[in-house]
Amino acid sequence: MMRPVSATIALFFALVCVSAPCGVASAQSAPPPPALRASATVTSEVVRIGDLVENAGPVADIPIFRSPDLGTTGAVSTDRIVEAIRPHQLIGIDTRGLAQVMVTRASRAIAPDEISARIAKALAGQFGFGDARNIQLNFDREVRMLQVEPDATGELQVLSLSYDPRSARFDVSLGLPSSAEMRRQAPHYTGTAIATIDALAVNHPIERGQVIKASDIVVLRRPKADLTAITDMNAVVGLAARRALQPNRPLAANDLMKPEIVARNDTVTLVYQVPGVTLTLRGQAQEAGALGDTISVLNVESKRVVQAVVSGPDRVTVSPVATRLVDNATATPQ
Repeated sequence: MMRPVSATIALFFALVCVSAPCGVASAQSAPPPPALRASATVTSEVVRIGDLVENAGPVADIPIFRSPDLGTTGAVSTDRIVEAIRPHQLIGIDTRGLAQVMVTRASRAIAPDEISARIAKALAGQFGFGDARNIQLNFDREVRMLQVEPDATGELQVLSLSYDPRSARFDVSLGLPSSAEMRRQAPHYTGTAIATIDALAVNHPIERGQVIKASDIVVLRRPKADLTAITDMNAVVGLAARRALQPNRPLAANDLMKPEIVARNDTVTLVYQVPGVTLTLRGQAQEAGALGDTISVLNVESKRVVQAVVSGPDRVTVSPVATRLVDNATATPQ
């Protein structure tokens, strides 16, 4: 006996819904709708649909735009994106209310300092140069950041190099074998290169007579040909400024002197010594002097001026030949 048709259909649906609830399975298997990204970072020379649209499906790898230059960012309007995608039958894109999408081309940046260091390294040890750190480069044009592919590895290589010692001019081309960008166009640099030394200078204004400390000193790079520049810290620290010193100007020997320990018009002790006798008198310095300097000193009591050697703070010693110093002076034997 045949069952009613309605009962058979009901039984079929009951069996199907045991393994997957009716009305739910279709909703779970539906893919998420395509949606526009607010920004994208790309690594190739082209921008693909999948770079700009989430859930782009089979058309994700189709290129639609040229990428920005390496290391730069560009904006693409939503209208242009939708128009470029339309021929590829991707419909129902959720634009999320975006007016544009920002697209960045990923890169590896090579800084100007790295470029300079590579050229200096290439010059070092030849053409009369020493260490690379002692080579100063002056470029004819501003050295800008190089942008290469993010997967371009390795160090910069020198493709060609020439140097003229008479004019100090260099001409160099650099390359990076792992970079297609640099293989297409190798960067080229020209300028001058000179050997330098570590010259010492003060880092703030120093008054005449002020004693220089290590904390007052800064190191400058100066041409090696500057033979007057002081390079030894021991030749500066502990000495005094012979004249007012300005910062960032290399120090020379004639800028410095021994510290003055007797000032002009200071009251000093005059010491006169002969074998078995030492006399001390009161004097007035007629000029300033450092230890060991010979200065003019007035014997306050005799009013005579003699030449004496600075032997300590506010103390000078008279040569034995200056016997007139003690004339009419009150001496104190010691």
